Amino acid sequence: MLNNLDPQIRRSLLVLFITGLLFWCSMASQLPTIPLYAQELGGTKQQIGLVMGSFAIGLLIFRQPLGWLADNGGLLLVVKLGVAVAATAPIGYLFTHSIPLLMALRAFHGISVAAYATGSSALVAELSPPRQRGEIIGYMTLVNPLGVAIGPAIGGLVLEEFGYKFLFLMASAFGIVALICAWQIPPSQVAESPITSEAAKISQNESFWQLLASPRLLVPTAVMLSVGLVFGTFSTFMPLFIKDAQMNMNAGWFYTAAAISSFISRFLAGRASDLYGRGLFVTGSLVSYILSMAILCTATSPRGIIISALLEGAGAGVLIPTVVALVADRSTSKERGRVFALCIGGFDLGMAFAGPILGAFADALGYRSMFALACTLATAALVLFLTKCSKDTATSWRYAIGREKDWYALNE
Repeated sequence: MLNNLDPQIRRSLLVLFITGLLFWCSMASQLPTIPLYAQELGGTKQQIGLVMGSFAIGLLIFRQPLGWLADNGGLLLVVKLGVAVAATAPIGYLFTHSIPLLMALRAFHGISVAAYATGSSALVAELSPPRQRGEIIGYMTLVNPLGVAIGPAIGGLVLEEFGYKFLFLMASAFGIVALICAWQIPPSQVAESPITSEAAKISQNESFWQLLASPRLLVPTAVMLSVGLVFGTFSTFMPLFIKDAQMNMNAGWFYTAAAISSFISRFLAGRASDLYGRGLFVTGSLVSYILSMAILCTATSPRGIIISALLEGAGAGVLIPTVVALVADRSTSKERGRVFALCIGGFDLGMAFAGPILGAFADALGYRSMFALACTLATAALVLFLTKCSKDTATSWRYAIGREKDWYALNE
């Protein structure tokens, strides 16, 4: 399928894939366990939300500087920095015995995703020929569901058998091996696409706030913000919800089921979005998120939790690579680091607010009401995309159902 790529580009993508798999295994192994660790330290629901939300502080503060560095010749450096933080942060958890210190370490840990996700996304987009962009991004982002499938299951088992010390040492070991792999990524040729003089002018002249306000990026960023709030809700509170509901279920299996579903959907959707347009797949993914959160509002058994996980995984598996490809279509190589930092930063901001705000909501009204609010947020994102994703409402609707081209694409 990718045999027509330059051998050097194929090698870069292969090494980057292995690096990403190890990176996400490290990150995901702590996903179902950090909330429980914070609870063991005496944290309340709202404090646990603050701990998980603190992760996004590092993301939000460092996304834009790292995006600028990526745009100015530092793509590989940004990738290596992200992996290095993933390797060192878990060691700090071994010596953490208070909620404030745990929050500080989580903020530091957030730099890892800010760097790695920005650098790797931009690098993959640079290496991908425009006609195969969705396909290659879809394949390369498989590392996320694979890592999220392996990491939580291993993390939960290691925690049960050996405790938090071995869990954090294992997460650090994943990061160290990933860092060794990252140093093997060779400088690669960029699969340049034709850039119009208008596109080049846009790339050179737009500041951060102009990029944010640009119609080509505002709606994708807003959609990612809403989905970030939804994702932050269940990633923070799912283990606590399962425990509170007294379900006989390892919370790690929710993330594993979601990751399997995400893997399958990413594998199928990437190439399809090249053929049928990105809009149809963004719409479908948001519908999956809505259904997933609606089921959590009433789930009373592990079966309902797993069905919700499968729908959430399908939504994430389609939405994230499709939005990455959409944003790559709407940007030039000279601004791609900043653009990815901005758009994915919307997702980070959502995660940052999800913990403390929805944690307070859960304290007041319970977890099920919190999931109902998340369902409402996903619905709002769908309505926004259906009506505002293109130059006017009619064109937006047609683009969102796969009946119109992307009017904001620069490289078609």
